[in-house]
Formats: sequence, C-alpha cells, structure tokens
Amino acid sequence: MASQRQQQSEGKNKRVVVIGGGVAGSLVAKSLQFSADVTLIDPKEYFEITWASLRAMVEPSFGKRSVINHTDYLVNGRIVASPAINITENEVLTAEGRRVVYDYLVIATGHKDPVPKTRTERLNQYQAENQKIKSARSILIVGGGPTGVELAGEIAVDFPEKKVTLVHKGSRLLEFIGPKAGDKTLDWLISKKVDVKLGQRVNLDSVSEGSDTYLTSTGDTIKADCHFLCTGKPVGSDWLKDTILKDSLDTDGMLMVDENLRVKGQKNIFAIGDITDIREIKQGFLAQKHAQVAAKNLKVLMVGERESKMATYRPHSAIAIVSLGRKDAVAQLPFMTTIGCVPGLIKSRDLFVGKTRKQMGLEPDVAHA
Repeated sequence: MASQRQQQSEGKNKRVVVIGGGVAGSLVAKSLQFSADVTLIDPKEYFEITWASLRAMVEPSFGKRSVINHTDYLVNGRIVASPAINITENEVLTAEGRRVVYDYLVIATGHKDPVPKTRTERLNQYQAENQKIKSARSILIVGGGPTGVELAGEIAVDFPEKKVTLVHKGSRLLEFIGPKAGDKTLDWLISKKVDVKLGQRVNLDSVSEGSDTYLTSTGDTIKADCHFLCTGKPVGSDWLKDTILKDSLDTDGMLMVDENLRVKGQKNIFAIGDITDIREIKQGFLAQKHAQVAAKNLKVLMVGERESKMATYRPHSAIAIVSLGRKDAVAQLPFMTTIGCVPGLIKSRDLFVGKTRKQMGLEPDVAHA
C-alpha cells in the first residue's frame, strides 16, 4: 500500500501538457487532472460538443449545454488560452510567448476550425446564424457530407417553409460511408422538399456581396438569400511541420501513432483524435475512445509501471449515425444500413449532449455560465 501511494504521489508530480481542447483533448485533461500536473493549451476558453453545433444553429439555447467553459470540468489544472506554435524536447511554446514545460505531451488539435475565443462569443455566433436562417426564405448548403446533410435536415424539420438547396460535388451523399446510407438519405431529404444537386460545385468566390444568385459548375442558377459552407476542414497539423514532430507526419498531414497511441519514434508524446493516421472514420465517439486509452497509458507510465501494461487501441469498423432533424437518423452498422426513428432515438433527440456532459463530470441538463 505504501509503495502504491508513493507511485501515485510521483505521478502527480509529472507535468502533462495537452494541446487541443476539443472532444479528445478535453477528456484526457479531465481524466488526468487528479493524477498529474495538467496544463491544457487551447486557442479558445471552452470545450464544444462539436456534433451538436448544427442543432445550436436552429435552436441557439441548445448551445448553452454543448458549449462548456474549460474551467467547468478542469477544476484541478491550468488552462492556457493561446495557440501552440512549437514543440521542443521538453517545452511547448504558445503564440503569446509562454513556454510550458512537459514530461508527457498529448496532441489533439484535430481539424482547423476558426471559432471565437470565448463561450459568450460562440453563443452569440449561434444567435446570429439562427437569425440568418430565420430571415431567409431560401437557403443554399454547399457540401453533402455529414455536416451539410445534418444542417439540411435540421433546417428542413424546424423550418419546413424554407426553400433548401443542397449542392454536392460528389456523385452521392455521405461518401465517407456506404452507398446505401447515401441513397436512403437522398430519398429522405427529397421527402422533406430539399432540392439536392449532385455532381456540381458552387464557386462562392464569384458571388458578390448582397447577391442572391449562385452558379453551379454545370451552369445551373440557384437563387438563395444566404448560404452555408459545409465542406471538409483541413487537419490542424501545419504548425507541427517546424517542430520536433515534423518527421512523424504522413503525406496527408496526420500524426503517425503506434498501437498505444504514442507518436511513432517518441516515448512520451501521444496523439489522439482526428489528427492521427488511424484508418477509421473520424468521429467524436472514437476520439473519446482514443482519449480513454491515452489517459490509461499515461497513468501507467507516470507511476513507473511496465510498458506491457499499456492499453492498445484497435481501429473500429465503419459504424456511423448521421442525424436527420430531431427524430430521424441514418445508421450504417456492420451488417445493415437503416434510416428513420429507430436510429433517431439513439442520437437525434439529444445528440449525446447529456451523455457527454456526464462523461465530463457535469450535470447533463445544467448550462454552466
């Protein structure tokens, strides 16, 4: 017992720095805050349940539960609200000039997503987007991946009187999963009177300010009072190209990791979430699984246990649920693809917000200020 207490005490003296306050990074920081000296480095002051952001656009009050200040769950750690710009053998340098020393480092910078620094600004942004939707009679959505499809579903269900047009460059919707899911989703959107145009692009740069006319690559003209760009975001790894991890990036800008989620070639640096080269669909619930494995392995290393006790992460098969408004969803499972209220019961009503809040140690229905 005495030896175990000594190990735990030694672990608490270890300095763990987590870069990135998204789904994965926030969960690691929260999980380790009483086992180590934790510092979270993030450009913003809050953690956001990102897959709930589209619901917050049609129902801004929803954002009060899905946008959470880091200080609400990280009660025993430091927060540095500044982007990381460099990594050395034992320090992280931030844009504001701080040098944060680490014994162990976790990188979870996901994808680039320029959002406001404060929670209040983010909630105000949702209010503005909601007003944009409310005041428009016709809306153009560019992109037929999960973001574009879910936004089209949210608007079509909450504002059925709006004319919604979705333009996608690919030959089918939801190309990140199987064709059956895309076909079923197309039929569902058409049933909600969404005009879906496949195999076309929209050059938004050519649209003058205040114009309501958009041209597609095939010459179609679309009239819309506003538009939302829902295409993929680049990986948040450009800043790593001039750091000690420059040789750990693959050709797609992903950090290469081993089965323990350590960056290849590094003993004390982990990477989790969308920035890793793990061959699986990039999804929030898988990023959370990465975080759990990394947190467990860090605890093993911090107390001096044998590396053989570290947990391994195995890529998951292609399971995905894409919400379609408040009641329906399309789900791709290992042996079937289904659409309607049954998968909707799993995800669409609350979008796992209550569950995620509880995982972060918060009340599921209380919006902290």
